[in-house]
Amino acid sequence: MAALRVTVPAGAADMRLDRFLATLPEIGTRARGRQLIDAGHVQVDGAVRKPAAELRPGMRVTVVLPAPVASALEAQDIPLRVLYEDADLLVIDKPAGMVVHPAPGARRDTVVNALLHRSRLIAGVGATERPGIVHRLDRDTSGVLAIALTSTALEALARQFRERSVRKRYVGLAHGAVRLPRGRVELAVGRDPRERKRMRATASRGRGALTTYEIVERLPGATLLELAPHTGRTHQLRVHMQALGHPLVGDRLYGGGRRAVRGCPAAAAAAIEAFPRQALHAATLELAHPTTGAALRFEAPLPADMTALLRQLRKVKAESGE
Repeated sequence: MAALRVTVPAGAADMRLDRFLATLPEIGTRARGRQLIDAGHVQVDGAVRKPAAELRPGMRVTVVLPAPVASALEAQDIPLRVLYEDADLLVIDKPAGMVVHPAPGARRDTVVNALLHRSRLIAGVGATERPGIVHRLDRDTSGVLAIALTSTALEALARQFRERSVRKRYVGLAHGAVRLPRGRVELAVGRDPRERKRMRATASRGRGALTTYEIVERLPGATLLELAPHTGRTHQLRVHMQALGHPLVGDRLYGGGRRAVRGCPAAAAAAIEAFPRQALHAATLELAHPTTGAALRFEAPLPADMTALLRQLRKVKAESGE
């Protein structure tokens, strides 16, 4: 058995113990966290606590991780777009439509299935169902994804994400004309009590979340933005853009699907409404190498579908003389 020792960061203040454990890539889910707590494998400042125990910054959480069980996941020969690879770290450009790790309803054709084909050794790096996974991108979000290839690298990268020293930049196309050239959305993000697959932004409930944005280009019926998540909440950028009143183009879950596109040419409205997924791309990722500490920056080019949509909107803009 291996012991995982983590200091609770300021961003996890008042978080339940089981929810905090779910943020650790070595554990990954709240259910797994509760199992470890119930089995007596988790201590907070040297004492066993209940799943609902609230944490404070500076507390020391120790988790004894049982020896990993052999993975039952299928290894699949799926090509990956590799941006960088060494003995500790793999960085890929994840395509839209690809799930990061297996989950109910998606046991095959995921990034993890592809990783297991590349190297069976990764099966022992972190949680059985999500080996090597440090952070995630939604199925229909494309772009830069970092993967740990060793347990030591996983712990080092996870620490960077917890401490928010990793810098992420996304490119997103939002409905309508965003008014301010730059701004911030600081609203907590929590699970929607009525629709469990959705998250929602609130002023108080949920976990604190901050997104900053800057306009890159104004287009007919839409605004191209650079988005920076300063926290890592589920669906954060999508939820915050909905809260801003400008959901991402193509985001069926958060109101960016088929909707009236007022005041823009019909050709632009048709192109926007036909876009099949949320127009969101993880463009850059900056972090420290998990072993050497060297500063690294990775960039994934805008995918073909977003490039084609922007080309259409720019053509309409030019023809309309805007």
